[in-house]
Amino acid sequence: MAAAGDAFLRARGRTLTAFRQDDEYLWKGPFYFIQGADPQFGLMKSWAVGDTKNGDDEWGEEIKLTEQAVQAINKLNPKPKFFVLCGDLIHGMPGTRWRKDQEQDLKNVLKNTDQDIPLVFVSGNHDIGNTPTRETIDNYCKNWGDDYFSFWVGGVFFLVLNSQLYFDSSKCPELKQAQDVWLNEQLAVAEKQKCKHIIVFQHIPLFLRTPDEDHDYFNLEKSVRQEIMEKFHKAGVKAVFSGHYHRNAGGSYKGLEMVVSSAIGCQLGEDAHGLRVVVVTDEKIVHRYCSLNELSSQGLEQELLDMLAKQN
Repeated sequence: MAAAGDAFLRARGRTLTAFRQDDEYLWKGPFYFIQGADPQFGLMKSWAVGDTKNGDDEWGEEIKLTEQAVQAINKLNPKPKFFVLCGDLIHGMPGTRWRKDQEQDLKNVLKNTDQDIPLVFVSGNHDIGNTPTRETIDNYCKNWGDDYFSFWVGGVFFLVLNSQLYFDSSKCPELKQAQDVWLNEQLAVAEKQKCKHIIVFQHIPLFLRTPDEDHDYFNLEKSVRQEIMEKFHKAGVKAVFSGHYHRNAGGSYKGLEMVVSSAIGCQLGEDAHGLRVVVVTDEKIVHRYCSLNELSSQGLEQELLDMLAKQN
């Protein structure tokens, strides 16, 4: 694996350098990964004081929670193939006062992740802005690697997308167009390679519960959503994993599962601070949201361990 200093920049050239592609095309049996979302350093204080624009000058709680997440992941046996963070890494929007400090403190925590467990980063609205620009996306890429890319693990094809380009690309329409062209190419590659499953990571959910629900801050606009859902369905995408909602949710569209995971950081509903364990088997994708306390004290539940042991 790469040295710790490179751990944040493994997404380069639209792929993830942590895995050797030629070694990963073939199915080798069940495996699992960990999905987290929204550590969002600074939101807990700003939410508590009712000032989400300027109240993010403390993030000690989020540091502790993310440390707990890293410690829990490091103890897991067998090890997960990777740890993906589905956006809103920090709360400070581009250009705001505490942003650089929040990013540095998050890196200081995440660098303690076992080096055999690659980190995979997904851009969220707080990472590149609600209306991203070429500059905000470039700055993100300098810190966390490419904003969209694909990679193979054990015969499964993973796509990381920049969902903000689907939410509002008014200041960088050419970047949205570039991602669209790239995505179509990637789905064609997946079809040609006959992958076992296709899994997508993006920050903003396509929808929270039903495919035809009204558009709001937490999902994608209906016509955009419909086009993406249909594209994914035709390509055989099995699941989309997202964050953004700070609550657990989800639903399905023609066999495509939409999985919305609550946050490592600030909760906006009744869920516990947590992570999602995702087991990939020959036939299906099985996932459980676990509180940080549960994962720390109990590790993987027996049913998931049995699935992993089955065909290896």
